[in-house]
Amino acid sequence: MAMNAPNANSLQAAIAAHRFGLGEPQLAAPAADPQGWLAAQIGPAEPQRGNGLVSGAEGARRFVEFLREQRQRQAQAARGMNDGDTRSGEQQFGEHFRQIVQADVRARLATAALSTRPFNERLALFWANHFTVSMAKASARGMVGAFEREAIRPHIGGSFEALLKASTRHAAMLRYLDNELSAGPNSTFVRRSARRRARGERDDDRPGPRISGLNENLAREVLELHTLGVSGGGAAYGGWGGYTQADVTEFARVLTGWRVPLRDLMASGDAATQPTRFDPSWHDPGDKTVLGKRYREGPEALDAVLADLARHPSTARFIATKLARHFVADEPPPQLVARLASSFRSSDGDLPTLYRTLIEAPETWLPQPAKLKTPEEFVLSSARLLSLGERAFERAADGGIGALGQRVQAAPSPAGWPDRAEEWLGPDAVWKRVEWATRVGNLLGRGVDARALARSSLGPLLAEDTARQIERAADGPQALALLLLAPEFQRR
Repeated sequence: MAMNAPNANSLQAAIAAHRFGLGEPQLAAPAADPQGWLAAQIGPAEPQRGNGLVSGAEGARRFVEFLREQRQRQAQAARGMNDGDTRSGEQQFGEHFRQIVQADVRARLATAALSTRPFNERLALFWANHFTVSMAKASARGMVGAFEREAIRPHIGGSFEALLKASTRHAAMLRYLDNELSAGPNSTFVRRSARRRARGERDDDRPGPRISGLNENLAREVLELHTLGVSGGGAAYGGWGGYTQADVTEFARVLTGWRVPLRDLMASGDAATQPTRFDPSWHDPGDKTVLGKRYREGPEALDAVLADLARHPSTARFIATKLARHFVADEPPPQLVARLASSFRSSDGDLPTLYRTLIEAPETWLPQPAKLKTPEEFVLSSARLLSLGERAFERAADGGIGALGQRVQAAPSPAGWPDRAEEWLGPDAVWKRVEWATRVGNLLGRGVDARALARSSLGPLLAEDTARQIERAADGPQALALLLLAPEFQRR
């Protein structure tokens, strides 16, 4: 895209900083070559900064430790022994993981707030939401941060296939979407369990609920949310989906045997080992047919199915739509989606090629901001605007994002957090933003020249009316609050 005139270059720099990045107090970094500034950030995500960050294996072990502690408490209570702990089981569970959770949240936010590659961080946030694992579900608690560090961040600069495989096989995803509860109906494990129950014996092969057969949660979400999209969706963009319930069931059979054996983890003592295992005794025997293609039984089938899903035309259109929606508009231009989908297919799902196609597309540089920042994006861009770095997350690990309606790493469903403005523009949500901005203004406004900061950060995006309102503010705190609440800052 040509950017010859100084005014155009200045506008492009502001768009690069705010639409593609996470906001900057100055536009000097992207000013010389906005597209080049973005392209230079493409690659694997940088290591997260923070202390107390645990691996997925350690998170799984902590979960088993809690189960054992609970059983000990129950046994003591049955013997009439009271340990004096009056907390509920839910409170005890939260306290058990509190340090891990807070360290993970701080690491995610501080890394984004301080990064010199904000476009790269935005991509990491995008993919972490696309492949959602949420600590809102107890079975994933203590593993969400590890999932992002181990399955998402190392692969956002590679191929979609590699990212898909890493996320699907990660212990956090297997637990979050209940593949721990899935055993082939004809597997050795299910047959053995049936014999034990017939003899009146307790089936204590693993901690947790009794396993009786196939669980389709992971298979369904990989097809619907991670690759092909919901069947019948995306008509304006060429259509998504194309799978049936039979495909879901057959794919669930492929996934049987992929587990996180908690008892083995407790015995191994190796906190760095990836805890996922393939257990043949849980795998449903026989060939499986997914989307008309037959796959042999065994662990190799999963990679084969995922490789084919990564190359499916519906996957290209679905990923292109989501990426365009995230960066450009709630209803992205069909021609942009088509261009991205074509790039995805022709590059065999090479993500750097897809990102370059995005930043080179003229539709992505239209001057009118169309996207509303989510609460997380709003707080992160405020922290970057004010150069707060890790200080923004010292008192509260999430910087107040949860109070704005978005619990970090705790999306309410496997679909992740919504990416449309309408989901974040309710009266209560808007009022919470006003309250948050007012508090920040009162805390920091006397030490900040919000008028100068508005000009240096927003550049040509700053409207005259907004600049005038900030200029006429009664004092520094009000001026800063007005800047944070300005449409030019709230949108990107």
